[in-house]
Amino acid sequence: MQESNFTHWTLKRDADNIAWLSIDRAGESTNTLSAEVIEELDQILDQLYENKPHGLVIDSAKKSGFIAGADIREFEAFEEAANVTKRVRQGHAVFARLEQLPVPTVAAIEGFCLGGGYELALCCKYIMVLDVPGTRVGLPEVKLGIIPGLGGTVRLPERVGGMKGLTAMLTGRLYRAGAARALGMVDEVVDKHGNLHWAARRAILQKRRFKGAALIARVTNLGPARNKLADVMKKRTAGKASPEHYPAPFQLIENWREHGGDRAAMFDAEAETIGTLMVSPGARGLQRVFHLMERLKGLGKGETFTCRRVHVVGAGVMGGDIAAWCALQGMEVTVQDREMSYIEPAVARAKKLFRKKTCSKYAADATMARFLPDVEGKGVARADVIIEAIYENVEAKQALYASIEPRMKAGALLATNTSAIPLETLSANLQQPDRLIGLHFFNPVAKMPLVEVVAGSNTDTSMVSKGSAFCSQINRFPLHVKSSPGFLVNRVLAPYMLEAMLMYDEGASKEAIDAAALHFGMPMGPIELADTVGLDVGLSVVKNLSGDAAEKAVARLTAMIDQGELGKKSGSGFYKWEEGKPQKETYEPDDTIEQQAQRLIKPFLNECKACRADAIVEDDDLLDAGIIFGTGFAPFHGGPMNYLKQVQAE
Repeated sequence: MQESNFTHWTLKRDADNIAWLSIDRAGESTNTLSAEVIEELDQILDQLYENKPHGLVIDSAKKSGFIAGADIREFEAFEEAANVTKRVRQGHAVFARLEQLPVPTVAAIEGFCLGGGYELALCCKYIMVLDVPGTRVGLPEVKLGIIPGLGGTVRLPERVGGMKGLTAMLTGRLYRAGAARALGMVDEVVDKHGNLHWAARRAILQKRRFKGAALIARVTNLGPARNKLADVMKKRTAGKASPEHYPAPFQLIENWREHGGDRAAMFDAEAETIGTLMVSPGARGLQRVFHLMERLKGLGKGETFTCRRVHVVGAGVMGGDIAAWCALQGMEVTVQDREMSYIEPAVARAKKLFRKKTCSKYAADATMARFLPDVEGKGVARADVIIEAIYENVEAKQALYASIEPRMKAGALLATNTSAIPLETLSANLQQPDRLIGLHFFNPVAKMPLVEVVAGSNTDTSMVSKGSAFCSQINRFPLHVKSSPGFLVNRVLAPYMLEAMLMYDEGASKEAIDAAALHFGMPMGPIELADTVGLDVGLSVVKNLSGDAAEKAVARLTAMIDQGELGKKSGSGFYKWEEGKPQKETYEPDDTIEQQAQRLIKPFLNECKACRADAIVEDDDLLDAGIIFGTGFAPFHGGPMNYLKQVQAE
């Protein structure tokens, strides 16, 4: 077999003159498309055009996956839109050469194939993926505040139709192998027990190629249909995001509306648009969020601790949902409460979650088999991680630990899901107080990616490392925080919520207060948030505050709770809730909304600064990461500390 080695690619030709081109970016654990990688691809295409093979297969030499996308770090260095656009056009030219190569071409994908990686695959005549758990296909660029920039906005709608193609790009969704095939994003799914190499070879020898879009898919790209569908998608997108805060999806829709029938014009619009967006403050903020996410992921690495069995005490909303999430991630979970009747609602919620999150009834049933009610608490002795999630009462928690600790196996992790109580208080009566950590999840557990890993003044650092590793194993982001009332997220939220209640007492409507928060860029207003997390939880946080406003808030929340008004979970709080949604009156914002937004956010930002002064987290970046992933703080601002720096600079 003939072989040519480049810095980032390896090109081989077998006895049948099939060229095998494997990407293996030097010095990186993950393949991304840098300028150098694309330039080398251009040189390789020179060889292939000069000495044409029988066919070309593109795959990855890395076990981690195919290609994760373009190297976003290179684009972040650009300050001028024109320079970004120039780089994008260079990529367009190279990808066009791959697309036009006059031999059968196959993209053979195992693992992730994202962004520019999938755009490269779209240039091949046939796309196949191996059906393994790590396989994901998609164009997630909108999550970085930009649009696909290597031809994806052109080629995906051509392949699957405008409506399906734009929906995939507007949501940034990543598809498993079967879903990608059903959508038309790939041509063939190779069974997990199959051989991707031989399947690709067969595809080349049989000259397989994409058969072309179905008639209805082609119709969606025509002028009359395109205009109507663009209106539908714009309205749908506006219900989820503001064009002022997130212009990328709206610009993508308009590009397709105006140029979807003209390939050259669409490529041109893609290049111009990504240039403008890439250097915008919003995109810079969202790209910062991406890097913060990667840093949080890194906190769970480097620890050998592996959790196979979890025992959760407390089958309420938080405890039951934590248990269900752990079972969904492949762990054997036992759930303990005083009576089976307390566990039954958690079982029902778990069944609903498993049906939604798994691909078949068989998979849902298999997951349910790992979710085991355990009234007697027998699972304690076998558990690698034990999570206490009972009500917020110091004496009750300490009594529970006294019954659990003697039964724990050596090396097991004991964690509390307390939202505010310092660990030093909770661990006071333990035989080994240094083994207790906090694992503070957020509601809803299945949607909120952050877990605060709380360390007290006497906590063993190895236990913190184990807790972080456990978070990574259940696909959650660990954030190390110091034990103090409210930790980070709840401490920051408390004065923000308090300000909202003060405005409410002064006569502002619930809808006006929530609208002001949305105007700033928060995903949910503080009044709706209070209802969502539960007024009982909110009360436990507000009790840690002092002053007249806090006393009034405590009195108001206590009165509501006494009336059975707990928020969303009881169907009534500040709002009435029907089918999981708050019933709001129509509200039209006036010219005071910016002033109201700034009033709301000021105590939030001040508390962030206070948390840094108290060293609740290690640095500004970790605070930004925790607040973004724990509260949803306007991601396009790049975090509260980053926002404060921007305001100061202005």
